[in-house]
Amino acid sequence: MDFQKVADSYYPMTSILSVEKTPDGKCGEIRIVAGNRKYIEVIEHPKYEVVRGMRMTGDIKFIPNSLYSDYIPKDPNFEDICYRAAVLKEPIHTFVHPSKLDMWFNVFVIPLDYEEGNTYYCAYSTQLSDAARVCLTSSHSPGASDEVLRTCIKLHGTKDFSSTLSEVVHDIRELCKAEVCTIMLLNPSNGTCSILAKSVREKSTLKTATDFINFYDLALSWLETLGESDCIIIKDEDDMKYISEVNHMWWQTLDEAGVRSVVMFPLQYNGEIMGFIWATNYDTDMVFQIKEILELTTYFLSSQIANYNMVKRLEFFGFTDILTGVQNRNAMNNRVTGIINGEEYISVPFGVIFTDLNGLKTMNDTQGHSAGDILLKKAGILLQEIFVEDEIYVN
Repeated sequence: MDFQKVADSYYPMTSILSVEKTPDGKCGEIRIVAGNRKYIEVIEHPKYEVVRGMRMTGDIKFIPNSLYSDYIPKDPNFEDICYRAAVLKEPIHTFVHPSKLDMWFNVFVIPLDYEEGNTYYCAYSTQLSDAARVCLTSSHSPGASDEVLRTCIKLHGTKDFSSTLSEVVHDIRELCKAEVCTIMLLNPSNGTCSILAKSVREKSTLKTATDFINFYDLALSWLETLGESDCIIIKDEDDMKYISEVNHMWWQTLDEAGVRSVVMFPLQYNGEIMGFIWATNYDTDMVFQIKEILELTTYFLSSQIANYNMVKRLEFFGFTDILTGVQNRNAMNNRVTGIINGEEYISVPFGVIFTDLNGLKTMNDTQGHSAGDILLKKAGILLQEIFVEDEIYVN
């Protein structure tokens, strides 16, 4: 077969791939047999920095029949798609959202009716797409589209974001038939991470990632493992072996925790990764459907979480005294007004006590405002230690 002629017959950026089927029925070597002009142009003269980052060092010249890993990093997700198309003869349409590029790629992988012994072939075509088209397209299965729409409806305009998000995570876990589903946020400013929502199957004995002491460092290692891909999918022992080779620290925690499979997507907004969502010990027979649901749901979740974080930051600065970390007078007024208007029920009588801090002016005048600030901080700490069950505010 004239593979170059086949590649040239495609209008989108297209390559022809050969996929080796090993004696035990697994995916072997994947080679780029041929590519049309648009494909070769991207390989040899990449337009986007993220594509340049995928290249090996030095100038690259496309050589037909090269291993795909000569041009892009090894990616089990890519290999799985190619194997299913070439060997299993499944036409595949999916979207890829690289972790370091704020755009989507519309991907079509078409099996070719040609084989050479244990080598099979497929055509891999890619077009740039925008988020609007991705979200409105009818190419996703009806089930995936329904679940994404249901998620959007639940999150849009909710008055209790945390509770609704927990419900969404529970729904995702049920859809994936997973043991655990988790949403975690990264906080690079203080080197911490936090669980925003989590759903665990009843009687689960799975040890979660947060049980490990180096959790933040572990989460950062996921970024390197993710590379330029849009997700991490671990579905069998071969994938676990690959993780053991590229991220042994994470593999050790997975092994210790009793994890057999993981599908993980980064939560990114405006080009920044805010955290991750993952489902653990899921139904691996549904891996492609699960990827469809999560890749679109994650897009909406990311924007909603970004808005939620912005509101929380505004609330913090609006209702917190930055110097002492204690709530300010605005927070007190809102609390009292809410109680008076019946928006918050208090079962016992309550009162508001005002007190002055003696000596503050003298301290500012004689030792400077920095000394006065220290006095205010100590007063805030002291009041919180004494009135543990009461609300403390500073004016």
